[in-house]
Amino acid sequence: MRSRLVLVAAVLLTTASGGSWAVAATAPAPSPVQQEAQLTAGFDFTRPQIIATGLQVPWGMAFLPDGSALVAERSQARIMQIRAGTAPREVARVAGVVPSGEAGLLGIAVSPNFSQDNLVYAYYTASADNRIVRFRLDNPQSQQPIRTGIPKASIHDGGRIAFGPDGNLYAGTGDANQTGNAQNVQSLGGKILRMRPDGSVPPGNPFTNSVVYSLGHRNVQGLAWDSQGRLYATEFGQNAFDEVNQIVAGGNYGWPIVEGRGNDPRFRNPIVVWTTAEASPSGAAIANNTLFAAALRGQRLWLVPLTGNGGAGTPTFELRNTFGRLRTVAVAPDGSLWVATSNRDGRGSPVPADDRVVRFPPDTGTPPPPPPPPPAPGENLALNRPATGSTPCNSNEGPAKAVNGSVSGGNSDKWCSLVSGVKFLQVDLGATTTIGSFTVRHAQAGGESASFNTRDFDIQVSTNGTTFTSVVQVRGNTSAVSNHNVTTSGRFVRLNVINAQQTSNTAARIYELEVRRGGV
Repeated sequence: MRSRLVLVAAVLLTTASGGSWAVAATAPAPSPVQQEAQLTAGFDFTRPQIIATGLQVPWGMAFLPDGSALVAERSQARIMQIRAGTAPREVARVAGVVPSGEAGLLGIAVSPNFSQDNLVYAYYTASADNRIVRFRLDNPQSQQPIRTGIPKASIHDGGRIAFGPDGNLYAGTGDANQTGNAQNVQSLGGKILRMRPDGSVPPGNPFTNSVVYSLGHRNVQGLAWDSQGRLYATEFGQNAFDEVNQIVAGGNYGWPIVEGRGNDPRFRNPIVVWTTAEASPSGAAIANNTLFAAALRGQRLWLVPLTGNGGAGTPTFELRNTFGRLRTVAVAPDGSLWVATSNRDGRGSPVPADDRVVRFPPDTGTPPPPPPPPPAPGENLALNRPATGSTPCNSNEGPAKAVNGSVSGGNSDKWCSLVSGVKFLQVDLGATTTIGSFTVRHAQAGGESASFNTRDFDIQVSTNGTTFTSVVQVRGNTSAVSNHNVTTSGRFVRLNVINAQQTSNTAARIYELEVRRGGV
C-alpha cells in the first residue's frame, strides 16, 4: 500500500455515547497534527477516472441495478443518468422544485426493489416545504408525495435520503435556520427521519406515530451504515465544530444547546468533530470499515476508520484541493468509489469541466504498471503512429505509410495525393507534446522523379484534432528533403499538400513525415 503524509485535524471520541470524555463546545479548535496514512481504505486515489463533466450542482447520487448512477442537479431539478464512457443523459425532471440558496432538488434514492417497481425517491424544496416524493423512472410524471411538511429555508435544508438495511427509508433534515426546530419533537426539521417506503411510520420508531428517529441536529447531509447495520450521519456545525455521529433510535444530539461535544448527559457526543474550515461535511459512505465524508469548505475527502464498538479512530484525508468542493461520495456496485464535486454552487471556483463525478477504483494492493517513459528529445514522435488523410492516388498508397520511417522507395512506402485542391495527411501523436522540428521526405528522396516532389505545402498542429494552427508554410520547394525547426506543441499534425513540383503534374508523393520532439 502507498504511504503519504497528511494533515489531520480532528477531535476524537473513543466511545459512541456521551459522558466521561466530553468537552464543552467552547473548547479551542484542535491544532493540526501530522500523521502518516498507511492505508487508503481499499481505494486507489492515484487513479481518478472522470465519469461525468458539465453537471450543474450535483447533489444526490444513487445507483441503478445496471451499474449506472442517477444524479440529482440541485438548481436544475433534473435527474441525470451517468455511466463511464457516455455523456450524462437527462432521464427525469422533478416537478415543483423551487431552488434557492441551499434548497432545490437534493437527495435521491433507488428502491431496493427497483427491478420490480421501477421507483425512484427524491427529496426536494417545494414552494411551502421540503418533501419526499417517489415516481416510476419510466414515468416521472407519476410523482407521488410520501412525506411533506419538512421545514424549508434557503439554508439548512438537509436533504440526504437512503434506504437502510432494514428496508426503511431514512432522511436527514435541517433546522431550516430556526434552531428551535431541532429540539421540537413535533417538527420534522433538525431530525433524522425513518419511514416505510410509502412514507408511513414503521414499527420500532422511538416516538409514537412519528417518523422522527433522532433529534437535536442542525443540518444532516450524510447517512451511511456499517457492516453491523449501525447508522452514522455527517452534520454541519455553525462556527465551531462539524460532526460525525453514530445514530441510535431516540438519540438527542444536542443542537442548538451543544455544538460538537458537550458535558450534558442528555445529549450524545459525536464520534468525530472537525473545525468547520477543514470539513463542512456533506455526503457519507462506508466501505472497508471506513466512513468517507465529502467535505465542501474543506475541499477534501475525509477517511474515518470505524471501531467495533461504534466509535472512530484517527481520521486521515485524501484529495485535498484536488477537485475543489466535494458534495457526495458513494460506493458503486462494482466496488469503486464515486465522488461528486460542488464547485458551481456559488461558493466554489469552478473549472470548465465542473461539476464532475470522479471514480476511484478498488485498491487491489498491486501497483499499476508504470507509464511508458516520455519520448527522448529528438525522437520521431510520428513513427508508426496512426494517420488519416485524403484519398490516395492508388489503393496501395494509404496515408499510414507516410509515417513509418521508411525511405526505401516503391509504392508500398509512400503516400500519394492527387493535387486537386488541398489534400492532407494527418497523424495522431497520442498526446499533446512539445515539437521541435518536422522533416518531410518527398518523392525524389525515394528514388522517384523530382517532378513529384511537393512544391507548396503547410504544416499545422492541433491539441484537439479540430482547430489547427499553421506553424510551417512552404511555397516553391525544390528539395528532396525539407527540414523545418519550430517551437510548438500539439497532439495532431496535419500536412496540407497544395501543389506538386510541376504544375503539369497532378500528384505529389511523400515518403516520410517525421515529427521530432523539442529539446534537441
